Amino acid sequence: MTFARARALIVVGVLAVLGVGFVGFALAKDTQRGAVTARTCPQGWPLVDLQLRPPEEVKINVLNATDRPNLATQVAGDFANRKFKVVKKGNDKKGLDKVAALRFGPKAYGSAHLLRAYFLDEAQVQYDPARKDDVVDVVIGDDFKQLATTTEVNQSLVEIKAPQLPPQSCEMPKTAPKAASGS
Repeated sequence: MTFARARALIVVGVLAVLGVGFVGFALAKDTQRGAVTARTCPQGWPLVDLQLRPPEEVKINVLNATDRPNLATQVAGDFANRKFKVVKKGNDKKGLDKVAALRFGPKAYGSAHLLRAYFLDEAQVQYDPARKDDVVDVVIGDDFKQLATTTEVNQSLVEIKAPQLPPQSCEMPKTAPKAASGS
């Protein structure tokens, strides 16, 4: 056996041992080991959609909780320009001395997480596990100035990290991404 062939066998052997070691380490340090799936979800716990959806798939109601007239229409227009689906706009009876409040249920959890970034994580989060729709109510408050820019939204998404499962709930199985329609 030549020196080059022996050296090649040694390199392949070392790579194989390292590969097996990395796989073993990944399996040992798996953070999803104790995760609750939809199949093992306790009775009565809601299935929460943690998936961050593109704006085209996010449905919102824009509600004005301030004394400023037509604010809901203005903010709804801003969201529509960013491709969000505005279901309705109107006024909210309760006053809000914050930037905004996001009201949502389990089916809109990931969508609300995305919307938090548009308010630079200053929106009050109001999760209702009994709510059945997939719409997020965006309630505009007295401290609202404007929606974040695209760059600010991206930076905010990095800062607030991925959505976390709320207590006493299970993660909804992920759906396959929609295929792009070609011409």
